[in-house]
Amino acid sequence: MELDLQELRKEIDQINEALVQTLEARLDAVLKVAAYKDERKMEVFDRDREEQVLAKTAGMLKNPKYAPALKAVMGKIMEVSRDLEIELIAGHMKERQLKGEPIKVGYQGVAGSFSHEALEDYFKGVPKAELNYLRFEDVVKAVKNNEIKYGILPIENSSTGGITEVYDLVRSYDCHIVGEKCLKVVQNLVALPGASLEKLTKVYSHPQGFEQSRPFFSRYPRIEQIPFFNTAKSAKMVSESGDLTIAAVASAKAAQLYGLKVLAPDINSESTNTTRFIIIANTAEARPDADKITVVVSVKHEPGSLYKTLGTFYACGLNMLNLESRPIGGRSWEYFFHIDLTGNLNNPQVREALARLAENCVYCKVLGNYVADKQD
Repeated sequence: MELDLQELRKEIDQINEALVQTLEARLDAVLKVAAYKDERKMEVFDRDREEQVLAKTAGMLKNPKYAPALKAVMGKIMEVSRDLEIELIAGHMKERQLKGEPIKVGYQGVAGSFSHEALEDYFKGVPKAELNYLRFEDVVKAVKNNEIKYGILPIENSSTGGITEVYDLVRSYDCHIVGEKCLKVVQNLVALPGASLEKLTKVYSHPQGFEQSRPFFSRYPRIEQIPFFNTAKSAKMVSESGDLTIAAVASAKAAQLYGLKVLAPDINSESTNTTRFIIIANTAEARPDADKITVVVSVKHEPGSLYKTLGTFYACGLNMLNLESRPIGGRSWEYFFHIDLTGNLNNPQVREALARLAENCVYCKVLGNYVADKQD
């Protein structure tokens, strides 16, 4: 029997019509799932569920040779469905903002800290309820327990490098990075009115504050450096102590807030000293203008594995911005690599790169796709 192309096309058109109706019904169900997740503050992406769906649908085929094609199609459908869920949840959040409902946001430290300043800058004009926490981990736990919608954490300083504890927390608690804020950091030596640099015996600060101001303190070896929770909390403690022989490393804003005077301004060694903060959430967020990606991978413990992994970005035409290694607990000389790169998850080159990473790495997870802070 001779094949008739027009008849075959009519058959495909009929199948397409049925597919459209089925797909529309599926997307209607997806939006109901999104509403359910939004109400209960659940994550959009459920890797186990998606893998189950792919395996189940492939098992329904009468002809197994179509399995790879079906998985590719279903994978794309689920990707589009995720985007719809994220769009709906983001829309609901926008509606709540327009109604003036405050968003709960959290930071480590006290008012006047650099984290608090970064939070204020990032959420400027947004109705918000601010909560502060003692430790970085407390902020992360508050996000994971849906106590707050967003948390802000310092992750990298231009003078002293990555803040390793934050890298470990974001990965281990499976948080999502949804934004970033770069803040110029100016450290000052602050003390109570009446105090003098000559009579100081102790100074309190977060270790990063000391590290950023090392050349200054090398000139005053007699002053004992005492690590404290953070710079603003150090300033608050000095203010409440009434002791004229102690000081803190903190911002001018913290000094003003806690009634202190600046004994020595701008003591950090680098004039361009900047800290990059990340905004974390319990669920991923998709923005069409997102242009930065953070991914964490663990490579095979064999020669050349890291070289091949990093070569993936070059092969796909992607610009890698940062690489931070963190040891894997219980496995000597093996590491997680946190990588920042430019791009959007909807970009074909990015999708190709991530597919190669997933195939060649022992572990691969996208922590977030967000808008880079262009501040110098």
